[in-house]
Amino acid sequence: MSLPQLSPQLLENNQALLPHYEQISKLPEKVLQFGTGVLLRGLPDYFIDKANRQGLFNGRIAIIKSTDRGGVDAFNQQQNLYTHVIRGIEDGQTVDETLINSSVSRTLSASTQWYDILQIAASPDLQVIISNTTEVGIQLIDDDIHASPPVSFPAKLTALLYKRFQTFGNNPEHGLVIIPTELLPDNGKILRDMVLEHAHRAHLGANFQNWVERYNYFCSSLVDRIVPGKPSEDVRNSIFDERGYQDDLIIMSEPYRLWAIEGNDHVKSVLSFAQVDEGVIIAPDIDIYRELKLRLLNGTHTLIVGLCYLYGKETVRESMTEPVLEEFTTQLMLDELGPSIPYPVEKSQYTAFGNQVLDRFRNPFIRHLLIDITVQYTAKMRMRNIPTLLKHYETEQTPPTRFAIGFAAYLVFMKAVSERDGQFFGSHQGVEYPIRCDAAGYFYETWQKYGNDTDGLVKAVLSNVGLWEHDLTNLPGFEAQVAANVNDILKNGVASLLA
Repeated sequence: MSLPQLSPQLLENNQALLPHYEQISKLPEKVLQFGTGVLLRGLPDYFIDKANRQGLFNGRIAIIKSTDRGGVDAFNQQQNLYTHVIRGIEDGQTVDETLINSSVSRTLSASTQWYDILQIAASPDLQVIISNTTEVGIQLIDDDIHASPPVSFPAKLTALLYKRFQTFGNNPEHGLVIIPTELLPDNGKILRDMVLEHAHRAHLGANFQNWVERYNYFCSSLVDRIVPGKPSEDVRNSIFDERGYQDDLIIMSEPYRLWAIEGNDHVKSVLSFAQVDEGVIIAPDIDIYRELKLRLLNGTHTLIVGLCYLYGKETVRESMTEPVLEEFTTQLMLDELGPSIPYPVEKSQYTAFGNQVLDRFRNPFIRHLLIDITVQYTAKMRMRNIPTLLKHYETEQTPPTRFAIGFAAYLVFMKAVSERDGQFFGSHQGVEYPIRCDAAGYFYETWQKYGNDTDGLVKAVLSNVGLWEHDLTNLPGFEAQVAANVNDILKNGVASLLA
């Protein structure tokens, strides 16, 4: 049976998980959310639900879905409730928690319910707009904000703000706090500029543009929580058997949570749900949180993924159960990457964050496939790790040992041996794997050109300014160390090199 038929029993039998549902269900819609994805449901919606239970934020979320494909019907059928399973390691302790999130009031389709969505924009209760439309969603295109609906998210947002302006006039009290969570640096500033450009193109007037700029707060933000989606079938069945209901919207996440929001005291007063969880940080500058995540979590992922895959592992968790890989990962992160973060940061701060990341890597409940982390391997290496490497050389004249090993493993992983229909493939121990990277063609041709001359290949790749925006052969000892590691991996394998 599904959740709707069982909702009375669900509410009766899970009072510890879903207290005061009658009161919560009557709360006003304070938040308009673009996106039904698991990250939003596992992070912002988690914080809002937690605050509502404690009587602090006292507002619910109306969710907008861009299409009718999936999501809307499931929410409506389940009275907008969904199960959130939290499993993993936090402060060295195992966490295993199941809750029922009641933060969502309704879910609407932009393509068929745009009029209803505009009415929410005209509501005096509305205070916050959240989005996660992917990085592709924040784009400036030719669009009609008077369409039902406009095509792009920035145009939709412009239309909503204009409706609000038409309803309340140039009133500072009805400005909104707008928080994009798309993975773009300065995402708030980028979104604000696109809204103002749409307003200019649509000739919405100087008064509207002035109201947008002065009384609406576009807050850049950073989100960090692994929410891979539904638990495995056996875990779902176990939970449903125990709770006595089915849930098509069930999600699983790790315990770690971070939502860093760039904002002032006014933003803090509106986002009162931040009081209930230390995972919400509101500060005038959130660059330190972005740097820690980018360099230690993302950067470590990028430097170990090829190494662990060539070692014969499939997931991050499996890699961390191998002592030599766990030791390598720990020392890489804390001894090499941490001290070279290109941003002022205390050792105690990057050490504490790094230890949290290591706990997350060890999470036995999250299956994070290494092959998925290799997507756009070269761009990730350039963005996440090259600035750290350059910072290292500001104070040192010898190459970072483990960085050079991780970089060499990346080069070996990128050795494409075949191409079919524009897709490139490598091979390890007779098993073919996809190389899903825009630079795959370049590496295919370069490996073909140099063959067994790995020293020549390393020199060619490291000196390619188009790849790295720098000539990495100018870094003392780095080229020689990477070349030696590549030769060792090709001859003896990763395990031998690490030993």
